[in-house]
Amino acid sequence: QVRLVESGGGLVQAGGSLRLSCAASGRTFSNYAMGWFRQAPGKEREFVSAIPWSGSSTYYADSVKGRFTISRDNSKNTVYLQMNSLKPEDTAVYYCAGDLTVWKLKSGTGVDYWGQGTQVTVSS
Repeated sequence: QVRLVESGGGLVQAGGSLRLSCAASGRTFSNYAMGWFRQAPGKEREFVSAIPWSGSSTYYADSVKGRFTISRDNSKNTVYLQMNSLKPEDTAVYYCAGDLTVWKLKSGTGVDYWGQGTQVTVSS
Protein backbone atom coordinates (compact mmCIF):
# COMPACT_ATOMS: atom_id res chain seq x y z
CA GLN A 1 0.00 0.00 0.00
CA VAL A 2 1.01 3.59 -0.63
CA ARG A 3 -0.51 6.39 1.41
CA LEU A 4 -0.64 9.82 -0.19
CA VAL A 5 -1.27 13.02 1.75
CA GLU A 6 -1.67 16.34 -0.05
CA SER A 7 -1.06 19.77 1.44
CA GLY A 8 -0.64 23.34 0.32
CA GLY A 9 -4.09 24.15 -0.96
CA GLY A 10 -5.88 27.35 -0.06
CA LEU A 11 -7.44 30.56 -1.26
CA VAL A 12 -5.49 32.78 -3.64
CA GLN A 13 -6.30 35.70 -5.92
CA ALA A 14 -6.18 35.34 -9.67
CA GLY A 15 -2.62 35.69 -10.91
CA GLY A 16 -1.21 34.30 -7.68
CA SER A 17 0.71 31.13 -6.95
CA LEU A 18 0.44 28.05 -4.77
CA ARG A 19 2.63 25.01 -4.32
CA LEU A 20 0.98 21.70 -3.58
CA SER A 21 2.88 18.90 -1.93
CA CYS A 22 2.09 15.21 -1.77
CA ALA A 23 3.90 13.11 0.81
CA ALA A 24 3.99 9.38 0.19
CA SER A 25 4.51 6.58 2.66
CA GLY A 26 4.42 2.83 2.37
CA ARG A 27 5.95 1.09 -0.60
CA THR A 28 9.02 2.44 -2.32
CA PHE A 29 8.00 5.87 -3.58
CA SER A 30 10.80 6.04 -6.10
CA ASN A 31 9.31 3.11 -8.02
CA TYR A 32 6.11 4.98 -8.75
CA ALA A 33 5.08 7.50 -11.34
CA MET A 34 3.17 10.32 -9.67
CA GLY A 35 0.51 12.65 -10.89
CA TRP A 36 -1.98 15.36 -10.07
CA PHE A 37 -5.65 15.46 -10.96
CA ARG A 38 -8.38 17.94 -10.14
CA GLN A 39 -12.12 17.97 -9.87
CA ALA A 40 -14.20 21.13 -9.98
CA PRO A 41 -17.77 21.24 -8.66
CA GLY A 42 -20.16 19.56 -11.06
CA LYS A 43 -17.35 18.35 -13.31
CA GLU A 44 -15.50 15.10 -13.78
CA ARG A 45 -12.04 14.60 -12.42
CA GLU A 46 -9.39 15.57 -14.96
CA PHE A 47 -5.71 14.95 -15.46
CA VAL A 48 -3.40 17.85 -14.62
CA SER A 49 0.17 16.58 -14.67
CA ALA A 50 2.36 13.50 -14.26
CA ILE A 51 6.01 12.61 -13.75
CA PRO A 52 7.66 9.18 -14.07
CA TRP A 53 9.68 7.63 -11.27
CA SER A 54 12.92 8.97 -12.76
CA GLY A 55 11.67 12.52 -13.12
CA SER A 56 13.17 12.48 -16.60
CA SER A 57 10.05 13.83 -18.27
CA THR A 58 6.89 15.67 -17.37
CA TYR A 59 3.37 15.75 -18.79
CA TYR A 60 0.73 18.44 -18.56
CA ALA A 61 -2.84 19.10 -19.56
CA ASP A 62 -3.05 21.82 -22.18
CA SER A 63 -5.01 24.00 -19.77
CA VAL A 64 -2.09 24.25 -17.33
CA LYS A 65 0.91 23.99 -19.66
CA GLY A 66 3.32 26.85 -19.11
CA ARG A 67 1.77 27.77 -15.74
CA PHE A 68 2.15 24.60 -13.63
CA THR A 69 5.32 22.65 -12.92
CA ILE A 70 5.48 19.15 -11.47
CA SER A 71 8.57 17.89 -9.69
CA ARG A 72 9.56 15.19 -7.25
CA ASP A 73 12.13 14.60 -4.56
CA ASN A 74 12.58 10.87 -4.10
CA SER A 75 14.78 11.42 -1.04
CA LYS A 76 11.78 13.06 0.66
CA ASN A 77 9.10 10.80 -0.85
CA THR A 78 7.34 13.92 -2.05
CA VAL A 79 5.92 15.22 -5.31
CA TYR A 80 5.14 18.88 -5.87
CA LEU A 81 2.91 20.95 -8.11
CA GLN A 82 3.96 24.55 -8.48
CA MET A 83 1.00 26.54 -9.77
CA ASN A 84 1.60 30.03 -11.12
CA SER A 85 -0.63 32.56 -12.85
CA LEU A 86 -3.66 30.94 -11.30
CA LYS A 87 -7.06 31.53 -12.82
CA PRO A 88 -10.56 31.20 -11.32
CA GLU A 89 -11.09 28.17 -13.57
CA ASP A 90 -8.27 26.40 -11.71
CA THR A 91 -10.55 26.23 -8.67
CA ALA A 92 -10.97 22.56 -7.77
CA VAL A 93 -10.06 19.83 -5.36
CA TYR A 94 -6.59 18.65 -6.34
CA TYR A 95 -5.70 15.00 -5.91
CA CYS A 96 -2.31 13.34 -5.85
CA ALA A 97 -2.08 9.93 -7.47
CA GLY A 98 0.51 7.21 -7.84
CA ASP A 99 0.94 4.25 -10.16
CA LEU A 100 3.76 2.09 -11.44
CA THR A 101 3.09 3.29 -14.98
CA VAL A 102 2.91 6.93 -16.07
CA TRP A 103 0.56 6.10 -18.96
CA LYS A 104 -2.15 5.05 -16.51
CA LEU A 105 -1.79 8.41 -14.79
CA LYS A 106 -2.06 10.19 -18.11
CA SER A 107 -5.24 8.27 -18.93
CA GLY A 108 -6.61 8.54 -15.40
CA THR A 109 -7.91 4.98 -15.49
CA GLY A 110 -6.93 2.13 -13.22
CA VAL A 111 -4.68 4.29 -11.07
CA ASP A 112 -3.47 2.40 -8.02
CA TYR A 113 -3.33 5.07 -5.33
CA TRP A 114 -5.09 8.35 -4.57
CA GLY A 115 -4.76 10.99 -1.93
CA GLN A 116 -7.70 12.56 -0.12
CA GLY A 117 -7.47 15.86 -1.99
CA THR A 118 -6.76 19.46 -1.14
CA GLN A 119 -8.96 22.42 -2.04
CA VAL A 120 -7.63 25.19 -4.26
CA THR A 121 -9.82 28.26 -4.66
CA VAL A 122 -8.85 31.10 -6.97
CA SER A 123 -10.81 34.31 -6.56
CA SER A 124 -11.28 36.79 -9.39
